[in-house]
Amino acid sequence: MSKAAVKATAECQWSDLMYAKPMDLNDHPSVMSKLVYLHVTTQEKFADISRIAVALYDKNTDKIKTFIYSGKPSPLNHYEAKLSDCYSLSNIATSHNGRIEQDLRVFNGSKHQHAQLIYQAGYRSSYTLPIRYGDELIGFIFFNAEREGVFDSACIQHLNLIGNLVALLIINELSDITTLASTMKTAIDVTHFRDPETAEHLARMAHYSRLICLNVADRHQLNDNFVEHLFLFAPLHDIGKITVSDNILFKQGPLNKVERKAMQEHCESGVHLIDKMLDNYHLTNLDHVQILRNVVLYHHETLDGKGYPKGLLDKQIPIEAKIVAVADIFDALTSERPYKSAWSNDVAFAELRKLAGTKLDTDCVTALIDGADEISTIQQTFQQLPSAASPY
Repeated sequence: MSKAAVKATAECQWSDLMYAKPMDLNDHPSVMSKLVYLHVTTQEKFADISRIAVALYDKNTDKIKTFIYSGKPSPLNHYEAKLSDCYSLSNIATSHNGRIEQDLRVFNGSKHQHAQLIYQAGYRSSYTLPIRYGDELIGFIFFNAEREGVFDSACIQHLNLIGNLVALLIINELSDITTLASTMKTAIDVTHFRDPETAEHLARMAHYSRLICLNVADRHQLNDNFVEHLFLFAPLHDIGKITVSDNILFKQGPLNKVERKAMQEHCESGVHLIDKMLDNYHLTNLDHVQILRNVVLYHHETLDGKGYPKGLLDKQIPIEAKIVAVADIFDALTSERPYKSAWSNDVAFAELRKLAGTKLDTDCVTALIDGADEISTIQQTFQQLPSAASPY
């Protein structure tokens, strides 16, 4: 799909949400729709607030990443920048205070693309708030207007209230995912599933998944909300392996037919575990939970229909599962194991190219290989990550 078509789709979605506004925040099932609701109600009092956006902060990589927004199509889709390179946002993060800019021409000489794109999109003033949970920086909330000088005391007072609500929504969403991931990690530990590479592998493949997802996002009409949820869910892809016996899981030689069947059952077992956990923790309304189910169930499917557990063909496999499959295989190839040495990135890329089009999605393979520099950064960052279930 062309960028123009993606933009038109986004405009239609924004319009639909505006004119189909339920009367209560809780009537909205997703964080995105809740943000739109809060934006629409804000515009009823302060019509000049034409955009509300949220960016997340990843402390492991020092990156600020676009997440969700409300308003006309965002000029910053799939954008990221290092917080340490952003002087103004760094000050907000350390001071814990909001920042009012009544005239965005102050950033006209900025070297940062995000400042230039915001101004080019027609925004002329802004109010920025940090999202914090205790001492931890979670991200930022941006309120934008298309006129200068609109952020008076009454407006700021209202936006502080809206900002607190948005922050709570984001924190709750991320906390729910962390709760789920931490519970799964505990289950792994209790069942004595031990792998010294697990923490590092999960972090790397989550970041590889995000890299691939960003590079195929426009083609598959994936927004930043989808991208970040895939990033959060990717580490749970193999959770069903806790149901596989150690003698099969850690067998040094090839598996026989019975053992292979038992191993392949980990995909469906994983979905059953996920659903039980979602029900037990009352998280069945977790945003984008189908992404999680698809990743767990389908990440071993292949384009030629010879994968498992369902033998799906190319177009039947969800894009999130295709992305995770490439990320998972690449990290396995480039990681040392008891039975193999780590392959170089170039050798692993060559192997992925061989698999592209028959086993793996060609676009996803190309998306990963095109990010070779970013891959090296990820590998350096997560060589010795402390054990954790979440990439955050």
